[in-house]
Amino acid sequence: VISVDAKKKELIGNFKNAGRGWCQAAEVVNDHDFESEALGKAVPYGIYDLNHNRGYVYVGQSADTAEFAVDVIAQWWQTVGCRDFSHAPCLLVLCDGGGSNGWRSRLWKVQLQEQLADLLELEVTVCHYPKGASKWNPVEHRLFGPISLNWAGKPLRTFDTMLAYIRGTTTRAGLQVSACLVEQLYERG
Repeated sequence: VISVDAKKKELIGNFKNAGRGWCQAAEVVNDHDFESEALGKAVPYGIYDLNHNRGYVYVGQSADTAEFAVDVIAQWWQTVGCRDFSHAPCLLVLCDGGGSNGWRSRLWKVQLQEQLADLLELEVTVCHYPKGASKWNPVEHRLFGPISLNWAGKPLRTFDTMLAYIRGTTTRAGLQVSACLVEQLYERG
């Protein structure tokens, strides 16, 4: 069982990040966050493994598309999932009802069939949370909540800085998070 979702897109550059951080002197950042001044836009897509309390965040650099979401899940399965769940004949995916993994998206369904079910010979079941209930999706409060607390008040100046904050996220319950940058560019439409 995995829980998946995309976190809000973050501008990478010398921009203010909401929250408080304790330091000797205030960080000097731009007072406006114009996209034209950014080094790029990060699209964090998280996979939370409920059984092992582990999070995997894949940071894209373009758009949050259904193709991106399924590519990330397939990459996770090939590197981690098939090892941790070597005898699992099926995969249950919990996700909210909108965005790149929405219940209406035909591309999401086609990509899941082609890249996970057919290519990896895996039975895939998707459970969408109803509208307004995505706050109960475990990836939201068990993975993205602690990540947001970890980088609160700290500017995300580079992709490497962002990945370091994600990887450095832990909780008392023993959450372990790994993160990687996705180089492939995805276009909308």
